[in-house]
Amino acid sequence: MPVEALQKLSIMAAAQGKSLKAFIEHLLVAKAETLNIEVSTNPSPSGDEWFDNPENRTEIEKRAKAHRKGKTKVAVTLKSAEDIKKLYKRSVTFQLKGITTKNKD
Repeated sequence: MPVEALQKLSIMAAAQGKSLKAFIEHLLVAKAETLNIEVSTNPSPSGDEWFDNPENRTEIEKRAKAHRKGKTKVAVTLKSAEDIKKLYKRSVTFQLKGITTKNKD
């Protein structure tokens, strides 16, 4: 903290009959009491509502745990444009929020 700031705070503290430490603590507590902070359990930095669905979060946690244990069921490694074409041509099922969509080419 700059020396000038400490000198000014010391003068203000003395004027109130407080130690510098007590004065600074009082300022910090007073400021903290004016703050309204909401803590979100949503892990998405953008607040994506998809993460608010407990089923979606449970599925992510389940998959992450399986991945860490090396028990993942499916791993896709695309090494060429041909691999991408083959993957696209296969029937892929997406399940999101209980809605199933099939993409076939």
